[in-house]
Amino acid sequence: MDPQPNGWCIVSVQQEDVVYVGFNRHVVAMDGRTGEVCWDWKPTMKGGSYVTLLLEPGRLIVSISGYMWALDPLTGEELWHNPLKGMGTGVALHPLDVRSAVR
Repeated sequence: MDPQPNGWCIVSVQQEDVVYVGFNRHVVAMDGRTGEVCWDWKPTMKGGSYVTLLLEPGRLIVSISGYMWALDPLTGEELWHNPLKGMGTGVALHPLDVRSAVR
C-alpha cells in the first residue's frame, strides 16, 4: 500500500499483465506493461473510500465500507453484490493464499 497525501491508500494486486488498483471507491484495471486503463468501476453506493481487493480465479472481490462485490477481472462487469446487512462497516481483511506466491 502506498500512502497518499490525502490519507487514502492505493491498494493493488496483479495478475499476469494486468494490475488492479483500488482507491477512493474506484477499482481500475490497467495494462501492466503500458499503464493504459482497461476498465474503471465505481459503485453506486455513497460513502466510504478505502477499497480492499482480493483476486481469485474468475473474479475480483471488492470491499468498501462493509459492502462487497464480485467483478469480472477481464471486463469490470459486476457479477454480484452483497451489502452484508447488520455486519457494520470497516476495512475488510481478505485471506490470501501465500503458497501460490512463494517460489
